[in-house]
Amino acid sequence: MEHRFLGQGLEVSAQGLGCMGMSEFYGEGDESESIATIHEALDSGVNFLDTADMYGPFTNEVLVGKAIQGRRGEVVLATKFGNQRGEDGAFLGINGKPEYVISSCDDSLRRLNVDVIDLYYQHRVDRTVPIEETWGAMRSLVEAGKVRHLGISEASSATIERAHAVHPVTAVQSEYSLWTRDPEDGVLETCRRLGIGFVAYSPLGRGFLTGEASNREGADKKDYRTQHPRFMGEAREQNLRLLAQLEQIATTKGVTVAQLALAWVLSRGEDVVPIPGTKRRKWLRENIAAGDIELSGEDCAALEAAIPRSAVAGDRYQERAMGTLNG
Repeated sequence: MEHRFLGQGLEVSAQGLGCMGMSEFYGEGDESESIATIHEALDSGVNFLDTADMYGPFTNEVLVGKAIQGRRGEVVLATKFGNQRGEDGAFLGINGKPEYVISSCDDSLRRLNVDVIDLYYQHRVDRTVPIEETWGAMRSLVEAGKVRHLGISEASSATIERAHAVHPVTAVQSEYSLWTRDPEDGVLETCRRLGIGFVAYSPLGRGFLTGEASNREGADKKDYRTQHPRFMGEAREQNLRLLAQLEQIATTKGVTVAQLALAWVLSRGEDVVPIPGTKRRKWLRENIAAGDIELSGEDCAALEAAIPRSAVAGDRYQERAMGTLNG
């Protein structure tokens, strides 16, 4: 497995593993298969694991902590705070208050059963708290030895710059794929100017760009994608037409559509690290193989023409969550 560098010299595998779906949002989980998937990822050289306190809520960190017991030295461990949830799963809002930053980190350390978190993200920006206050608390976690590196998710260029002035930002994590190109509107440029790595979540469009998740009617009721704007109604039909064009290119190249979509994200630069999520070993193996695909400039242009930014239908989140983006 190739390695890449995020900001501040943090070295990670060129692909990470998003662990969210192992516990919530994408249907029923299977703990034994999820742990086996994490173990196979580590055996294959995928050392960058991504979780968050809100996933489950809270149970995904416990699962990841269990999976890495005895293998902590092989892992670059990332988790997040800021999307506050209750024990009953209720969404309580975005919280960037300094005292909450500290308590959330302590809770994550306990659940993960580790002494230090390698990369600690602010999951969403709390617009009611100056970013300097939130990041002052995050900086104190580094100074206390509880966290090694700091990151921020779904932040605007201006916010990234303000956070970076308080403490160097190692990584910005935002959604980025062939059907979500928003980071190209300034955020990637800001990251490169400041020497910050970029972590692409949902590089396979929440599974839509695999073909496996494109037909969700009658699917598991615990899979929130049944209500996702891009998976419903006319938007779904339009996006399926785009997917068909991508599938034609994949067939011509003799690869799967998922591998092609992931290879495109990998081609965006040595400072871009996708973290495709999966809870099954067979999909992990398929994703890892995408690293062997070399795309020419003509290949990339053909993929972008197959899924033009302007042609993708539907918001990338449900309405209630759209206001939390680009803080």
